[in-house]
Amino acid sequence: MTITVLLADDQDLVRTGLKLILDAFLPEILVVGVAHDGQEAVTMANALRPDVCLFDIQMPRLDGIEATKMVAGPDVADPLTVVMLTTFDLDDYIFRSLQAGARGFLLKDTEPELLVEAIRTAASGEALISPVATSRLLNKFASSSTDSLRKDNKDISEPLSPREEETLLLVAEGLTNNEIVERLHVSLSTVKSRISMIMLKIGVRNRVEIAIWAYQTGRIRLD
Repeated sequence: MTITVLLADDQDLVRTGLKLILDAFLPEILVVGVAHDGQEAVTMANALRPDVCLFDIQMPRLDGIEATKMVAGPDVADPLTVVMLTTFDLDDYIFRSLQAGARGFLLKDTEPELLVEAIRTAASGEALISPVATSRLLNKFASSSTDSLRKDNKDISEPLSPREEETLLLVAEGLTNNEIVERLHVSLSTVKSRISMIMLKIGVRNRVEIAIWAYQTGRIRLD
């Protein structure tokens, strides 16, 4: 099965590099379009209907977050799947990107293997967030949070099982599904099922929110 991808970035070097990386995975991944700004990205996304849109956050005419909202937001009747790209100084935008409907969030210095894994994961209907971005987000969250934001097991509809707790901590560490499979020696379907159940029980929508919840409940510490 071929995964079609739309790239959107205003920097020629970044666009060229990303396309070269993804073209190396032909025929599994096929780049069907390249946009130079956010407005062009929205137009091409609606016309091409790719399996995954890879959007930069900072683009002229329309930034990546607004572009994401227009093609993948909660008010979109038939939303597309978007993975966001950013640099270290842009991780303040992680929450806004996720709220806009992004399915993944990666840093531009991400290894090619993780980029491809993010595209595969997003195309399968799940979310993948860069481990570094997750760590930085948690640190920013911790620096601005108060005790009133902390939660405990009383906030969830059903307690997590020991296996779900184990999986939750690995997600919070930023491990991908395949890395969790290797760590726990279980099947990929088992990992996906556990993560879906975790999100359902604790009332979150993606892996970053799982990590934040793990911090809020004292399951992980930021050192």
